[in-house]
Amino acid sequence: MKRTIKTILMVVGAVLLVYGIYKLIVPEASIGIGDLSIDVQDNTDAYMTIGLGLVAMALGFLGAKKP
Repeated sequence: MKRTIKTILMVVGAVLLVYGIYKLIVPEASIGIGDLSIDVQDNTDAYMTIGLGLVAMALGFLGAKKP
């Protein structure tokens, strides 16, 4: 693999990984009435984004090895 493709895969993988973790932690909707607060999250997309980030980074690392 060319060096530029490996670098792009590593950068895209890191961005997807950080964005997926951000979506996993931050709630999508929040309602607060007085002392009562309700947070709603849907983590399905976050897990998929983290997985794609890990795959892209793994391809970048594995492509770096020469036979």
